[in-house]
Amino acid sequence: MSTRERAIAAAIRLVGTQGVRALTHGRVDAEAGLPRGSTSNHFRTRAALVAGVTDWIAEQERALLAASMTSPGTLDEVVDAFCGVLEDLTGANADRTRTRYALFLEMGGHADVQAPLRAQRVRFEAWTRELLTSLGATQPDAATRAFMAFSAGLILNRLTVDRDAPLRPTVELAVRGCIAAV
Repeated sequence: MSTRERAIAAAIRLVGTQGVRALTHGRVDAEAGLPRGSTSNHFRTRAALVAGVTDWIAEQERALLAASMTSPGTLDEVVDAFCGVLEDLTGANADRTRTRYALFLEMGGHADVQAPLRAQRVRFEAWTRELLTSLGATQPDAATRAFMAFSAGLILNRLTVDRDAPLRPTVELAVRGCIAAV
C-alpha cells in the first residue's frame, strides 16, 4: 500500500471512529504509522485532505456499486444485490460509511466536499430505480425515494444500534412494498 493510500485509510478510520474534527495531518500520520509530514506531502492543506478522503470514498463506493450491478432479474436476485451492498456498507466498510455520514453532516456547507458523495448517491438512486422498475414498480420515482430512505435508516441502525440486524427479511419486505401497486 502506498503512503497516500495508507494516509487515506488512516483518515477514514479516524473520521469513522472520532469524527471530522479528528482529521489532522499529524493524527493521520500517527494513525497510519507514517513519519511526521508524510500526509501533508500528498495533501497540503486540511481542505485537500478532506477532498482526498471524499473522492476516495466516492471511488470505492462506485467500485462496489459496479461490482453489484446486476441486470434486472428476479425478486430474489434484486434483494440479494441490495443486501450485498448494504452488508458491505455496514460490515467490512462500516468506517467508510461512518466517514461518509460524518462528512455529509459536519461539512454540509461545503459543496466541494459534498459533490462526489452526492454524485455517488445519484448513481445508487439510478441503480435502485432500474431494479425496482424491472420488478414492475408502478411508481418508480416514489419507490426509489422510499427504498433510499429505508436503506439510510437500515444503515444507520446497523452502524449504531444493532450491528447484526438481519438484512434479507427487511430488505425483501421493503422491495415488495416498493413494487406493490398503490
